[in-house]
Amino acid sequence: MSTSTQAQKIGYTDCFSGISGDMFLAALLAAGLDENLLRLELDRLDIGPFDLTVTSTRPSGIKATKVEISARGNQQFRNLAAILDILRASDLAPDIIARAGEVFTALASAEAKVHGLPMDQIHFHEVGAIDTIIDVVGVIVGLHHLGIEQLVSSPLPWGHGFVDCAHGRLPLPAPAVCELLTGVPVHAVDITQELVTPTGAALLTTLSQGFGPLPDMTITATGYGSGNHILPNRQPNLLRLIIGHKAQEAQTVEVIETHLDDWNSEGFPYLCELLLRQGALDVSLTPMLMKKGRPGQLLRVICHPSHGLPLKQTILSETTAIGLRFRTELRMTLEREQVLVETRWGKIAAKKVQTPAGAVIYPEYEACREIAKIAQVPLQQVYREVSVGRETKKEGKE
Repeated sequence: MSTSTQAQKIGYTDCFSGISGDMFLAALLAAGLDENLLRLELDRLDIGPFDLTVTSTRPSGIKATKVEISARGNQQFRNLAAILDILRASDLAPDIIARAGEVFTALASAEAKVHGLPMDQIHFHEVGAIDTIIDVVGVIVGLHHLGIEQLVSSPLPWGHGFVDCAHGRLPLPAPAVCELLTGVPVHAVDITQELVTPTGAALLTTLSQGFGPLPDMTITATGYGSGNHILPNRQPNLLRLIIGHKAQEAQTVEVIETHLDDWNSEGFPYLCELLLRQGALDVSLTPMLMKKGRPGQLLRVICHPSHGLPLKQTILSETTAIGLRFRTELRMTLEREQVLVETRWGKIAAKKVQTPAGAVIYPEYEACREIAKIAQVPLQQVYREVSVGRETKKEGKE
């Protein structure tokens, strides 16, 4: 199957010089986000007047975009509740509001742990200023309007040294960054400057589905976002954002397995939910007979290789497994998308799959189950009507 615009759209943040909120936003603009659309979306926030300056730079001869944000008048620092109120009062898309709220909550949680205070007592200082609010909301607006459905990041550089901020002189990486990057792959670099900011770390750890190599994709755009520091050894201070469509031919996946003979399988639904949320493509539990005739279970998880590390950590934390096996395999999947189907009970979500013999509509269990409960009709009756129903509107790609 050839790749088309129907394939899943992926964004890959290549953080060879780190990441900050303004670098991420600049990279999105460089990769195709319309500046006027961004400004219109940001105007929906009631945060007072501000200046957003977008310029072009050429570090190391590479064309890049730079973003600078400044408040007009006195800067106002906000706590988490105030920022969430601003988001809820805006008329941004619900998905943008929800994801921005998750990023700021992650920031507040990290700061609270560092300072030993409840989250409601944390005043953000640097990260509660207008520029950070614009960075966070702007990045999520960019991902939304560019249609990026999956975000993957490279491992992050771990610099050293010190930085001066509202709390005083802090070691690098900043303590909040260390909290946010728990469980994230990093690599040490001999640079005495801040490479990963708290905002950049919160955006990636909240929005990314994994950290690792570039996923299999057909590249459609590349954008460079410029940072403010001059790095040693003529290293360009850039964030590279690579956008493409998920490969539709054979895809490389990682298969993670373990045998369990002393684990209470009542925890499987909870484990399954955690693994799928962390990027697992499939999770299964199969009964088996183990050595000495003991009954046991085979836990198998399939994922993209870039998602493997956090999934393995979750399995080792949530089960009694003391070891795992993993390998890479090839798989091929059919193109599919979410659609709405018109029925006597209204529009119901379904899955449209492109098979070699043509498109097939498959009912979505949860949507049909809800209708069956409300209408008090057999589930199979809802299934049958959805299968032969008329597609009315596309919801988006899986």
